[in-house]
Amino acid sequence: MPVATIEWTGELPGAARLIDQTLLPGEVRHLDLDRAEPMWEAIRALRVRGAPAIGIAAAFGLVAGVQHFTGGDRTAFAAEVARVAAYLRTSRPTAVNLFWALDRMERRRAADAAHDVGSQLRGLLAEARAIEAEDKAMCRAIGRHGLALVRDGTVALTHCNAGGLATADYGTALAPFFAAHAAGRRFRVFADETRPLLQGARLTAWELQQAGIDVTLICDGMAAAAMRERQVDLVLVGADRIAANGDTANKIGTYGVAVLARHHGVPFYVAAPTSTFDLTLANGSQIPIEERAGAEITHGFGRPTAPAGVKTWNPAFDVTPRELIAGIITEHGILERPDARRITDHFARHHAGARTAAAHHQGAAP
Repeated sequence: MPVATIEWTGELPGAARLIDQTLLPGEVRHLDLDRAEPMWEAIRALRVRGAPAIGIAAAFGLVAGVQHFTGGDRTAFAAEVARVAAYLRTSRPTAVNLFWALDRMERRRAADAAHDVGSQLRGLLAEARAIEAEDKAMCRAIGRHGLALVRDGTVALTHCNAGGLATADYGTALAPFFAAHAAGRRFRVFADETRPLLQGARLTAWELQQAGIDVTLICDGMAAAAMRERQVDLVLVGADRIAANGDTANKIGTYGVAVLARHHGVPFYVAAPTSTFDLTLANGSQIPIEERAGAEITHGFGRPTAPAGVKTWNPAFDVTPRELIAGIITEHGILERPDARRITDHFARHHAGARTAAAHHQGAAP
């Protein structure tokens, strides 16, 4: 595993330990969070980010938030679990894994409702750990299925960060690169810097470099030139939510990369687990898009980089239409040319319906 992004330390009471990704690559600092409030802040402030990792963080955050419950009143405990889950849902609106994980945690408590409070709490921790373990297995499976796309001599391009820092293990979009590297294949990766928070520069370039993979960092505006002049063979990105027809939300700038890839004849692939699909949304126009503070644009990492008072627009994500996507790599295989029928068939074939998240458009946190 390239990095240990998030884990639960101790038993009960314990804490969720995660890397503060806002400090990378300059400093690797771990945070130990034993209550819901600091986990909400960590998710909102992008100390932990990436759809699968946010789901794990939410699950552990729920445990952290209710582990201090006192007394044996099962009705009161159920109400507290519901309250903390509702609170954590307000942290970020786009990554569906957050809602999927919290829904699953609440279902586990309901299934254990006849047990005493202590048993219910232990059940919640076991469920959160199961979500983490399944995520690790998912990462490895995506790596195996995507391995065929990364051959000797491949030149790939990726946008934002969908590696170990975004999951519990190999990552999603970076998983085929880690798998190909482990298999001894020689290839190169261009990493977009990913404005305005530079997840590609700070996180993806760091992860690939740490793993010994040949990575070249480029500015977002250089992707077109890279495709034209350096003969990029493959674009591989992650996802935060995928609608029933295959439209995919990912970090802002992904849509532009997909358009460029289509123009240059470069296949554009998405890597994501089935928990990232939201089959309750017919298409990408229904995906809630988080808008973040304009200061992220005007004051990059605290330093003024724009005129005072200038207006800003800062969506954190955009939606890539399914027509631009060559395939979606899930833990079950590559879903070629995704559309509503193929996605439905993919879920039916692999009995993955239970992993589909219900839609919860909660809006941005206050």
